[in-house]
Amino acid sequence: MIWKLIHFSALLLGALTSLTPSSPTTTANTDGGPCHIDNSGRSADCLGRQLDSVPWRQFPSTLENIDLSYNKLQAVHADDFLHLPRLRILKLQYNNISHIDNDAFKNNTLLEYLNIFNNSLQEIPATALTPLLNLKELYMSNNLYRHATLDESFSRFGKLQVLSMGGPLVAGLRKADFQALKNIQLQGFAIKCSSNLSYYEPGSLKVIQTKQMGFDMAIDQRPNALPHMLSDLASKTFSVIQFRNLFEFMYYMGKEDIFQGLKDITAHQLIFHRGKYNENLMRMALVNLQVAPIKRLRLQYIDFARSPTFVDSGAGSSVTELALDKLDLWYISNPDVLRFDWRFTWFNKIKELSIQHVYFNSVPCDAWVEMAGVESLDVSNNRLWNEYIFNQRCNYRGAMPNLHTFKMSTNDLTSLKDLSSLTREFQQLQVLDFSHNKLGSAETSQGCVWQKNITRLIAHHNEFVSVALHCLPTTVHYLDLSYCNLDQLDMTYFEKATNLKELLLSGNKIKFIPSKWTSPSLQSLALDGNSFGLISKASFQDMPQLSHLMAGNNPYHCTCELHAFVEDTISKGKVNLTDWPQNYRCYHPEALLNTVVSKFLPGQVACDIRLVIIICVATTTAVILILMLICYIFDLPWYTKATYQIIRAKYRAHKEKAAGELGAFAYHAFISYSHCDADWVRDQLLPCLENNRNPYRLCIHERDFMPGRWIIDNIIENIENSRKVIFVLSRHFVNSEWCNYELYFAQQRAMGKTFSDVILVVKEPIDPSSLPSKYCKLKKMLSTKTYLEWPQQANQQAFFWEQLRSVLGKPAATQRGRFSVKSRTSSVGGVSVIGPPVEDRRPEVGDTNADKEAALENKIIKRDNDELLNQRQIPMVAF
Repeated sequence: MIWKLIHFSALLLGALTSLTPSSPTTTANTDGGPCHIDNSGRSADCLGRQLDSVPWRQFPSTLENIDLSYNKLQAVHADDFLHLPRLRILKLQYNNISHIDNDAFKNNTLLEYLNIFNNSLQEIPATALTPLLNLKELYMSNNLYRHATLDESFSRFGKLQVLSMGGPLVAGLRKADFQALKNIQLQGFAIKCSSNLSYYEPGSLKVIQTKQMGFDMAIDQRPNALPHMLSDLASKTFSVIQFRNLFEFMYYMGKEDIFQGLKDITAHQLIFHRGKYNENLMRMALVNLQVAPIKRLRLQYIDFARSPTFVDSGAGSSVTELALDKLDLWYISNPDVLRFDWRFTWFNKIKELSIQHVYFNSVPCDAWVEMAGVESLDVSNNRLWNEYIFNQRCNYRGAMPNLHTFKMSTNDLTSLKDLSSLTREFQQLQVLDFSHNKLGSAETSQGCVWQKNITRLIAHHNEFVSVALHCLPTTVHYLDLSYCNLDQLDMTYFEKATNLKELLLSGNKIKFIPSKWTSPSLQSLALDGNSFGLISKASFQDMPQLSHLMAGNNPYHCTCELHAFVEDTISKGKVNLTDWPQNYRCYHPEALLNTVVSKFLPGQVACDIRLVIIICVATTTAVILILMLICYIFDLPWYTKATYQIIRAKYRAHKEKAAGELGAFAYHAFISYSHCDADWVRDQLLPCLENNRNPYRLCIHERDFMPGRWIIDNIIENIENSRKVIFVLSRHFVNSEWCNYELYFAQQRAMGKTFSDVILVVKEPIDPSSLPSKYCKLKKMLSTKTYLEWPQQANQQAFFWEQLRSVLGKPAATQRGRFSVKSRTSSVGGVSVIGPPVEDRRPEVGDTNADKEAALENKIIKRDNDELLNQRQIPMVAF
């Protein structure tokens, strides 16, 4: 509000004459013209385009607002705005306009705002302005007028609210200059005259009716004009009266009290802007203000100097009854203005005292005593140090008894302890602002004792460490620690600050939100612009009163936890995310960088752990069932058992080999057959291969297996000690469990080879497609390998034997095994007793207990040896 008032006052008085605009960025227009027309066709931005004429051909007829300021226009012609009947706002300030056609605005009757400030007009364009009966604001000061007389046509501007006029060549004011305004009630009026005011007729401003009055005229040569001006303003009520550059070039050295008229003026605020003021002039103004109904005084940008004739007699100050609601001392280059009469008594009855940009660095002890009536003290933007604002030699007891707001922003303060010592005696202090300092170090933040009435603490833009929080008052309701470089929070302080309702922590470096953050009274929390990426529903569960949360502009990890927090917060509506959704973006993972969190929508499966567990369990169960089904279909348990038996046999063979029992190759072929085909093997196969001139040494289980050994060991050892393996295939073979083992072991022996050692003899026709799935290798061999088929016609059987011998090859000499045939058999009555058929004597493979297997085998062999006495004798083959 303060700065808006300064800007408005300066504009009214022509303070902008020395300003230079920054060149704006030119925005390309779709029509190719120099101005930017907005999408609705209602506004044209031509500011600073270096235009020397109005580009009226580019303007659509719908325009309502045109900004042509800061260009090089020299004239306004009748055609420039002729086709713009809707025009309401026209800005032409800061050009070089010296002429305006009389018909320039004849078709712009809706115009409400016209600014021709700071141009080169030599006369007030009264004729051109005549059609503008809807004008509300007219700025035409700082032109080259030589007089300020308004034409009678201005009396028709009944809607006019703001008027600024005059210029550096206006030598003075006459009584008839403003007669056209006598019936117009203005909100603001400003007049600018020459720096060398030549004349002022009493009553010149008497007809002006306005709320805000601004003078930009130097009375250096005619200081007696000021009493006449004040007399013209008497008996009126103003919100603001501003004198700019009252004494522009020299200090007032006269003895006449030129401010006597102030006591008759009713105004809410009086502003002295720029100009030269010495102690005598200041005293004249303040003495008269003591009895004037003016409530606010501002001295800004003034040049203060001591009067060379002033002598401090040691007597009391002449300004002791200055009762103001507010006194502002801003941008004064000489800090002596604070003690212009060597006393501070003029502060005694001030309620709000603001001393900014005066750059003083110390406060004398007696100043605190004289400011007894001050309720709000603002000493921001100065050069205060700890030891200068808090002087241990001063007695602060009873000082500032009415102070409730103390602002020390933007100084050089470093010690929280010194500030607490200074304010400890301020019994009514409630608001404390020490932002933009260098407070918060661990060394200077110990042993703080604060006034218990402090409820509002503003400390943003300092350098706090977490332990320094212990040195802050715990009675606060409002705490602003924004931009303090905090990297973590000390929960001990917040546990003590039980009355805290609003907390601002924006712009820090907080890396995580503590999970045990308890603050029962907190209602509003700002955490935007920090460094944490994780936030969850549990983060604020111990803040039952929280209703407003600002947490944007953080490097969020877009996870299910964040999504759950957002969904829960928005759905419940208890906490209002004040900066949602535009300031919430993903930082991690990289694939989601800069993605708006509101568009991060993970699936329910990804975020619901219970659902994930259910799916995992169901999937695992399904996989297990499928694997079990596959195992059942492809007989995987059978293959597993068989492989296990091979491993056990290999292990036992290894142990026997390590004990020194070396094995050797013993047979030309191992014959695998079902016991149902045993007659064919004994009657046909063995005689034809073993009873030759060059006999083959063959191994069959009935004759050559070692009694007492495990059957699996016998099978594996004899297959490995045989050059080839002959499989007698029949339907009985497929149904034989032990034949299945012998086939599988033969396959394992031939693993990686082409099965050249495997000879298939099909005793009876077999359909490969009818074989079980575990005979996949046998199916492959029957479909890809040439096999021998036993002919039923006797005349074809001789050829079969020739083929078989050809496949077996010539019988080469073989080495004896570890045992002779006789050692592996028992002869009874010339009959070789080997054992019963394989299906009658082989135990189940699944029995893995060695003792049970051996006992069962021996029992069966003994039983069946007796049965074999009646079986057909098999002649012993000599080795």
